[in-house]
Amino acid sequence: MPKPQSSKPKSAPDPTWNPRRWLPTTKAEVDARGWDELDVILISGDAYVDHPAFGTAAVGRMLEAEGLRVAIIAQPNWQDDLRDFKKLGTPRLFFGVTAGCMDSMVNRYTAAKKLRHEDAYTPDGQHGFRPDYATTVYCNILKDLFPDVPVMIGGIEASLRRVTHFDYWSDQLKPTVLADSRADLLIYGMGELPLRETVRLLQRGVPFSSLTNIPQTAVLLPAGAAAPKNKKWEDFALFSHEECLADRNLYSKNFKDIETESNRANARRLFQQTGDRLLVINPPFPTMSEEQIDAAFDLPYTRLPHPKYRKRGPIPAYEMIKHSINMHRGCFGGCSFCTISAHQGKFVASRSKNSILKEVESIKQMPDFKGTISDLGGPSANMYGMKGKKQWICDECIRPSCIWPDVCRNLDTDHTKLTDIYQSVRETEGVKHAYVASGIRYDLFLHEKGASEEAKASHRKYVDELAAHHVPGRIKVAPEHTSDEVLRVMRKPSFDLFRKFRDQFDASAKKAGKEKMPVVPYFISSHPGSRPEDMAELALKTKDLGFRLEQVQDFTPTPMTVATEIYATGVHPYDGKPVFTAHTPQEKQEQRSFFFWYKREMRNGIRKTLHRLGLPQIASHLLDNQKPTEDLTPPPHITPVRKRKRGKQR
Repeated sequence: MPKPQSSKPKSAPDPTWNPRRWLPTTKAEVDARGWDELDVILISGDAYVDHPAFGTAAVGRMLEAEGLRVAIIAQPNWQDDLRDFKKLGTPRLFFGVTAGCMDSMVNRYTAAKKLRHEDAYTPDGQHGFRPDYATTVYCNILKDLFPDVPVMIGGIEASLRRVTHFDYWSDQLKPTVLADSRADLLIYGMGELPLRETVRLLQRGVPFSSLTNIPQTAVLLPAGAAAPKNKKWEDFALFSHEECLADRNLYSKNFKDIETESNRANARRLFQQTGDRLLVINPPFPTMSEEQIDAAFDLPYTRLPHPKYRKRGPIPAYEMIKHSINMHRGCFGGCSFCTISAHQGKFVASRSKNSILKEVESIKQMPDFKGTISDLGGPSANMYGMKGKKQWICDECIRPSCIWPDVCRNLDTDHTKLTDIYQSVRETEGVKHAYVASGIRYDLFLHEKGASEEAKASHRKYVDELAAHHVPGRIKVAPEHTSDEVLRVMRKPSFDLFRKFRDQFDASAKKAGKEKMPVVPYFISSHPGSRPEDMAELALKTKDLGFRLEQVQDFTPTPMTVATEIYATGVHPYDGKPVFTAHTPQEKQEQRSFFFWYKREMRNGIRKTLHRLGLPQIASHLLDNQKPTEDLTPPPHITPVRKRKRGKQR
């Protein structure tokens, strides 16, 4: 375990050290505020970065705006005498716990279950400053030290583990994180609205144990306690945790209902029996209004890491986003492997143009700003301001995606508001470049179905504006695969649409006088549905397009995604049909190797695989540059499906 970082200021005259500019992290900083008691203490697995992209800061600043005295204990040492957990005393209202901006297991381990090269949310990328399953570890320590103080959990780890879930790293179905952590309340999703409601009720004297009817929260009731009454919500009972352990088909069916409710405008309240206790998951708040999301981003952030990290090195995640702007939340793409909609919601909440331009001015004041906004983006860069043309249709919809298997006719895909903001930002005095680095959904501007002539014109203009002003030399997009079979499992459009995008972008770049502006595609290997034959097809198609792939990744099963449920059960949760999935390290490496057909050390292994599969013609074309004499399309999906073992867990 690395030595705990010092919390003493290194240089008192440094203006960034004014303790009133920061949420306190030590007893000395609390005293500097003149406080003799704290209302809330936040425990985080991340280093403290006072920036709206970091959840602990966002929550802390919001609580501060509610008039509370808030402090942060960032990356406490959980392996010594626990002095970090005790140093600020007992909060008046509650402890708030988060593992950080990532699930602690995804943060620490690769898809191969090996340690990552760095922890991006720790100074100098160092490992060892957060435990595995950080939410559970922190909460149990707090419950042992302060048994009478309520503990509230949130962040992506708690949010996506709120119900029975598959944990890839232990290869087990785990119960709600409320059970293992002993926490009193869970806030899922983006937490400003439920947290504000919770605090206001507590301030009015409502006991913490009575906070069972707040939207977007979950509680695990004591044994024998009846579900709280609420006439506003319809209820739905999931299969119990024990039923899921005994039969993973029931677990798979649960997921379909959970995802459906997560994507509804008017969701039902969910119940799940867990042992002798009842899990209650209340429906979410409505999507944040423009005024509400502006208020969350307009809080008085310093936009800097806490000065105590000054001599420990840069924080990689902060360095990546410090000059970027998040324009909206939510994503209606519904990709099978992605957790964004499960956490942020399917419906998009967009900031006002004024709020975005105000943040541009804040970035301009940063001492290291050289004139480049690194990203004008969001979960999907070009979903800003998009919603249904008729809200009543959205209110009744249960589709997990608004753009798959095709773009919904009710979706307004006009890009005019977005290009207007792009133009305003790049024309701001002091801004030399304003780039778009977030992922772009090209199906949003390449579709024709249901789009007005004005929307079609905005689509063409968007690509022109992107190519002319907002791409730093090359543009990255994520077709994810080339096989239509695999793409259907992924909920992604046909690879033909990627070709269409590349052609259109190339034409727009040439129009702007930029001859060399490559389109760089991202792909995933070992995704459910993907066989070695499909990866061979991917290698062939990308080779023929002139790509030597570098930006690739292996599928990592993370809680609450369709792809993870397929990995865990062997069947698709929506139709119960078997889906092939690579599970062993050898199977995964075999698929990954196809990305690198051009590397000498990979060629023999790829050749052996293709001959074993009866595809020597593909081997000759891919590895020896021999022209094909017949159709090289891999045969239909006939590979036997490997089902996950069911029954009680080991």
